[in-house]
This record gives sequence, C-alpha cells and structure tokens, in this order.
Amino acid sequence: MTEARYTPLRERHESLGASFTDFGGWQMPVRYTSDLAEHHAVRSAAGLFDISHMAEFLVTGDFAAEFLDFALAGRLSVMPVGKAKYSLLLTEGGGIIDDVIAYRLADERFLIISNAGNRGFVDSALAKRVRDFPSRIERETSLRSADGERSFAGFLGDRGVDVEDVSDDYALLALQGPAAQEILAATEDITELSAPWSEQRYYAWASANYHGEPLLLARTGYTGEDGFELLVRAADAAALWDDLLSAGQPHGLVPAGLAARDTLRLEAGMPLYGNELSREITPAQAGLGRVVASDKESFVGKDAVAPAEGARVLVGLTAEGRRAGRAGYAVVAEDGTAVGEITSGALSPTLGHPIAMAYIDPAFADAGTTVHLDVRGTRIPATVTALPFYRRKK
Repeated sequence: MTEARYTPLRERHESLGASFTDFGGWQMPVRYTSDLAEHHAVRSAAGLFDISHMAEFLVTGDFAAEFLDFALAGRLSVMPVGKAKYSLLLTEGGGIIDDVIAYRLADERFLIISNAGNRGFVDSALAKRVRDFPSRIERETSLRSADGERSFAGFLGDRGVDVEDVSDDYALLALQGPAAQEILAATEDITELSAPWSEQRYYAWASANYHGEPLLLARTGYTGEDGFELLVRAADAAALWDDLLSAGQPHGLVPAGLAARDTLRLEAGMPLYGNELSREITPAQAGLGRVVASDKESFVGKDAVAPAEGARVLVGLTAEGRRAGRAGYAVVAEDGTAVGEITSGALSPTLGHPIAMAYIDPAFADAGTTVHLDVRGTRIPATVTALPFYRRKK
C-alpha cells in the first residue's frame, strides 16, 4: 500500500481538531467543526481551505503556447499574460483525463494546476505530448510558410517546450467568500501587489510578496463565491495560513474542509473529477463543449470529442423534502425504466432542498422534465433544472 501523504499544513489541521479523509492518496481535512457551519461561513463571510494536494506543472519555452494548444482542448495561445483559463486534457478518444486551470505567467511561461488524484496521469500525458509535438524546426518551417517575413531557425530536434512538475515545491490555499478581498487586504505581510485589489478580476492573477518571497494570487475558486487561490512556497504555507486566519477573524473567517467544499461546488454546478468527469465522458456530455476550441487545426482528442448518438448528458435535478439522492442512485422514468444515474447529490445547505447532478438519457434532459430518484427503493419526484443551482449576488 502507498503511504498516505499530508500537506505542509498537517500540524495546523490537527491543532484545529480536523477530521481527516483520504482524497487522491492524501489525508485531507474533511471538517473542523461542522459541515453546515463551514458551508454557511463561505456563503456569508469566508472560509479558508488547504488545497495543497493539487498538482502544479510549469510549461515553458519558445513554443509553450503552441504546445498547450496541441495538448489541451482550449486555445491557450490567445490568452493574455495575467489571465487564467479553464481547460481539459483529453484522451485520443475524446474522454477527459482531467480538467485543469492554466495561468499565463509570461509570454513563454504557463502554470497548469490539475487534480491531485490525476497528477501522475497528467504528468505522463503531457510528457508524451511533448514527444509527439512537432519538432521546433517543423514548427518554424510551418510558421515561416504562413509568414514569409519570419526568420528560419534550425534547432533540429528541439521542441521548444519543457514541462516540469513543481507540485512538491508549493502549497495552495483557497480563501473563498464575500469577505475574501477584505481579509487579504488586511493581511499585513502580503505586500508589493502588482495590481490594486479593486483591479483584480475573476480568472486573472496578480503577483505579490509574502515575507519577501513570491506569492501568486489568483481570483479563482471552486465554491461559486468570490475568492482567491494563493500559491506560496511550501515552507511558507503554515505562516500564511496563520496570518490569514488572524486577519480574517474579525470578518468571520473559518477553516473549512472537503465536506463543505463539496456541497459548495455542487450548488455552483461545478463538476468533480471521478464523479461528473472521467475518461468515459466527453466534454459535450458534461456540458463543457464551450471549453473545446474545435476550430483549432489539431489537438489531442479533436477527432473524437463529439459524444456517441444517444449518449447520456449531465443535468441538474431538484426535489422537494429532505431526502437527497446520492452518487450511484438511479434516475427512473414514470414507468420505472432506468434513464440515468446520479453523480453527486446532497440536501443543499443554502437552498434548503435536495439537489443533484446526474447523467440521463437525452430524451429526459430538457429543463422542466419530471423524473424520479430511486432513493433506497423509494421513488422521489425530481425536476430537471439548468445548472448552476446557486449564483452569488454580484
């Protein structure tokens, strides 16, 4: 058996009384006090999550942007420096290896953040794609053909791109909630921001210093609330965690675990790899067709991203009462015929009624359609609902 891994914040979690659970081979805090209290804190004030189990890859080189256009489903080459983009790493057959966020740090430098449990798969897939990426001389020839003024450079065999797994060098903290910006602004040791707080936009990043070391502040998150994800040296993670909790105390900040994170992302209609996403699911089935730049000349999985005819599609489901469908529960038609399966479900802490995401047959996928959830032998009526279930107030 593989030995369990812990983040650099293990001692902080233990001192706060966290309960732990295995997640992708990591022992992660599932809760500190109660799932509901942590969930509501994020919706009303702020929650601080340790997400240092996530994997980070640096992609650098003269052709880093072109490589990512080839390796990922989105078009990364047009993303400006300072921005971030959600994208997908696909199999040759169009299935999803992982969903990732790419940050453009410089013209020839990108940061890719992937899910913890897929770190090895992403590493292997990117390494293979570097090998499959046309050589630099081939790229230069192609570009020169399209632009006669471009000078020809040789470098036979140099693919002009390098991928490095830097996951163990960094920790990642997520500060989420309507008070997140105020809390960061009150954290005195975060200095030398590259942009004022008021100018930092969603799916963008800014640089800063923390105790004289580089800190990346990304306005991204996985809760449906405003917030930031902070990439910091692993050695500085504990001090930053303490400083954020101290600065956030007057604002209602609490440490939050994976249980609250799961109900928050479900309310926001955000997919979870292993539940809504897998190698057997194509982007269009998961409602992620917009992420795929299908007009690109070529990328891995391009010829197979369309789902098979009749393939089940992801929908939202809402129900009345208190009994919620859970992952693996069947979705059935009026006559009892199975027409789908729940991938994630819970009694929504914010909305007060059961919600779920499920893959169902296209004939039953229109919003407003009534289906039934098979909850341990009891059929509960549910209505197909457009995602997300919850949207934060701007």
